[in-house]
Amino acid sequence: MTPHIEAKKEEIASIVIMPGDPLRCKMIAEKYLKDYKLVNQVRNQLAYTGTYKGKRVTVFSSGMGNPSMGIYSHELFSVYGVEEIIRVGSCGAFSEDLGLYEVVLVENSYSHSNYYQELDDKNDRLLESNKELNQIIKDTANKLNIELNIGNVYCTDVFYNHVDIPYLRDNFNCIATEMETFALFSNAKKLGKKASALLTVSDNLITHEETSSEERQNSFNQMIELALESIK
Repeated sequence: MTPHIEAKKEEIASIVIMPGDPLRCKMIAEKYLKDYKLVNQVRNQLAYTGTYKGKRVTVFSSGMGNPSMGIYSHELFSVYGVEEIIRVGSCGAFSEDLGLYEVVLVENSYSHSNYYQELDDKNDRLLESNKELNQIIKDTANKLNIELNIGNVYCTDVFYNHVDIPYLRDNFNCIATEMETFALFSNAKKLGKKASALLTVSDNLITHEETSSEERQNSFNQMIELALESIK
């Protein structure tokens, strides 16, 4: 147990699928997992452990932003022996060619956040996802005929901010923005673990199209199924 997780160590699987929204976490467990059990509800950050096609997996909500993701992913890696985390979340597209509900596989996370510097006294601003895990996801997407948009994302600490999209696209190859990958990749790098992220486009910052909060909670099935099918 930790100050934020009440589960016993044996109640958390070595592979975690990590949405931000606790209710999306609940939906994944109810829709996809067999013999699932609620293993955490501290601060209403829900977590469920069950099986998907015979493979044991935990679905654990991270909350919003780098600090929240940082707490939960660090405790899962360092205390509960988790080896792999795949974030499944939403993102805002930086291109009119990236439509709503399209799936993004993150290669690198660029951020102005000081999270990694405070964690490991290093000023890296561009952190990569795990190549081995990403390759498994790519291979699985090919088998499932799921089209992936592969690229970098801008991970921001401030939701209501001005984003210089051309600068981020041209200098860091960012195709979208979100708020959690940088902390997740920081913890994985520091602790020698594996992390990746699959994101579904929930809004487009160029065309101003957007999905509703209910759609973000209950949809995004293609991304979720891809993450679950990538469990080895």
